[in-house]
Amino acid sequence: MSEAITIYKAYKYRLYRCDQKDRKLRHKIFVASTIWNHFIALQRRTYQLTGKYISLMQMNNHVLKLRKTQRFRLWKDLHSQACQDVCYRIDEAYMRYFKKVVKGRPKFKKARKYSSFTFPQSGYKVDDNTVTIDGTKYKFVKHREMGGRIKALTVKRDRVGRLWLCFRVKEDVVIGKASTGKSGGFDFGLKTFLTDDEGRPYASPQFFTQGIRKTLKLNRELSRKMDGSKHRKRARRALAKHSADVANKRSEHHFQLAHRLCDEYDTLYFEDLNLSGMKALWGRKVSDLGFASFVSILEWVAFKRGKRVVKIGRFAPTTKTCSGCGQRHHLTLRDRVLNCDCGLVIDRDHNAAINIKTAGTSAVFQSVRKTKVPLRQRVDGRSPQL
Repeated sequence: MSEAITIYKAYKYRLYRCDQKDRKLRHKIFVASTIWNHFIALQRRTYQLTGKYISLMQMNNHVLKLRKTQRFRLWKDLHSQACQDVCYRIDEAYMRYFKKVVKGRPKFKKARKYSSFTFPQSGYKVDDNTVTIDGTKYKFVKHREMGGRIKALTVKRDRVGRLWLCFRVKEDVVIGKASTGKSGGFDFGLKTFLTDDEGRPYASPQFFTQGIRKTLKLNRELSRKMDGSKHRKRARRALAKHSADVANKRSEHHFQLAHRLCDEYDTLYFEDLNLSGMKALWGRKVSDLGFASFVSILEWVAFKRGKRVVKIGRFAPTTKTCSGCGQRHHLTLRDRVLNCDCGLVIDRDHNAAINIKTAGTSAVFQSVRKTKVPLRQRVDGRSPQL
């Protein structure tokens, strides 16, 4: 059973390289960075003198007044709404700081590290694979069509120095496909990326490990270059490009695996892991596997296809509990097989996947009984994670 809903979706396209035109966009990013640093300094100074915070409305009005002055005439090179969007970013950053979502207050940013600016409503015009900004036309690689109405445009520069167009589009999508009626539990591991409740392993290529020799070589070359030189800039871009290639390969693998799992299962159960603690213990390998990014991708793919991803608590003893009789065992990391007194001999990851599915099924059943709302209605009512 399918259903059409309205969502906001992002489309990302790369600009064709044109040095003369690219300088204009890079200059606008530089202007946005000066606005950011100016209002960060203004917020800190105002707090020191009065103990108060400058609201978003006050910042928006103030930036429009400053654009008209001779001292800040540089800001006229950036569209007025793009200037106000920088103020919006500052306000959002401070709100996260006030709510203790992040620890540190917003900081100053170097111009080369400030990477984007946004047109929230107007200031641009899109015609097929061409976008017009301030009278200048830019062509981009339109590898797929946008299926809705464009609501915002962000011009972004990546670490390699390439320019991208990110469109925020409001469109109608059809959710749901033929149901398989099957559910599965999955356990994340370091030796095997995923193991399902049927004992099937899903390996990860570990793309960072595959290219670690090239990474080390590029790091050595970067460290030997003089600060501020063109050779150092070129070496930094080479390292950034290699890192981006590794990230793209990992992301593509995650998307392929997510679609593969959604082809087979309607409901997928996972354990909510403490990945920060795992990184402190095992470091690079946990980051190379990218389990958190995989779950995020899986949730988005599952949403589009009418599937469901359920997470159980991270403190559930799924590994040490026998899936046959429920007896608790003491296992070390070296113990790869669970031998239970009931006669069950099973791989520890396979055993954990069975327990994850059992715990997830029980949690879903209990939530349905408490809410007394049809399961299909609750699934379709979820919001996507973009």
